[in-house]
Amino acid sequence: MMKPTLILLISLLAPLAALHAQTPKPEAGGGFATASRLEEFLGEPLFVPMQRVWEKRGGWGGILTAKDGTVVAFQSPGGGTCRRSRDGGRTWEPEIVISPDAVNGRGLVDERTGGLLYANPGAGWLFRSRDHGASWTRESVQARPDGFGNVPGKSIGVVAMQCGITLAFGKHKGRLIMPARVAGPKDSNATEWRPYHYSTALYSDDGGKVWQTSKPFPVLGTGEAALAELSDGRILYNSREHMTRGNRFMAHSDDGGDLWLGAYRSADLPDGVRGTSYGCLGGMVRLPIAGHDILLYSNLDSEAGKMPAQVGGSTREFSEKVTVWASFDGGRTWPVKRLVHDGPGAYSTLAVGRSGTPSQGKIYLLFEGGPRSWDEAVQVAAFNLSWVLDGRDIGTLLGKAH
Repeated sequence: MMKPTLILLISLLAPLAALHAQTPKPEAGGGFATASRLEEFLGEPLFVPMQRVWEKRGGWGGILTAKDGTVVAFQSPGGGTCRRSRDGGRTWEPEIVISPDAVNGRGLVDERTGGLLYANPGAGWLFRSRDHGASWTRESVQARPDGFGNVPGKSIGVVAMQCGITLAFGKHKGRLIMPARVAGPKDSNATEWRPYHYSTALYSDDGGKVWQTSKPFPVLGTGEAALAELSDGRILYNSREHMTRGNRFMAHSDDGGDLWLGAYRSADLPDGVRGTSYGCLGGMVRLPIAGHDILLYSNLDSEAGKMPAQVGGSTREFSEKVTVWASFDGGRTWPVKRLVHDGPGAYSTLAVGRSGTPSQGKIYLLFEGGPRSWDEAVQVAAFNLSWVLDGRDIGTLLGKAH
């Protein structure tokens, strides 16, 4: 049961729910994101040797796959940079500097145009690429506040989030949306301000010129989140929480990402190392397959955690065992998991390959970790669903989901 102090004005938000009670119906043809067949992710188990894309930490930048199949990984510290792979993640081109002042942005693919965005709307900017991440052009943007007058801040508003998406179904098809965080009066991650944090989302219906801040995720102390659109048009939100011990918080939206409802703790998905309140950034993506809601989640799968010895202390020295989980019923249950990195690890995000390109059938995991410490490198692992299943029967899992 959630503590009363964690509930963010649910009583004030509840009347709004009636305005958004109808769930969008699935759209014939599947939408932008439905471009793959289940068989593409199956076959012989595949695990591409892990590649170091950066030395030292910085895995909160995110990873995505452009429409031509180019895999693009982002790094935030010290200014926005990216690296690209055009052979499905086997090799990586030299680092590209987006801009020295492109700090703490978030990437996404505009599925309508094929362009890439690297954006921090709270800071008033985005960079757009029309050549799959090879070059970038700066644009000024506007971020509108939520009902409390808040917008995600300049420094940590969209940092350490899963990359955004383009909605594929329903009346909001084509909307750009990314998870974000409102970080209190001082835009600070200091311990004393965490009770004022809350997860949110930023969305744009004009290609990124103007971004609206959604209603708050209804749990305080949240941030560092991921979202995914399901085949019926609902959006599933998955958030880290910085204040209490326990698993990830989940909620959903029926109206294209403006109002978040039904917050609960996942029964299956850990929020960083267990036994602590510190949490950890994790990734979540849906495989773009018509008729199925197969989701992947990444985080740490360790019992080695303990509470910080002092206020504001970190348990990252105990971060380890980067793992992926799979759901076959839209996130209700997560019956399959597999260890990816059996060593020190921390932040992680996920991306999915594109049909008909060198990335086809692959799942991409960008994570902080190495053999000696969690902050020594940023690495990318690529694998298929068969590798995650590790011999489990996909037919049985899909049958149970229905």
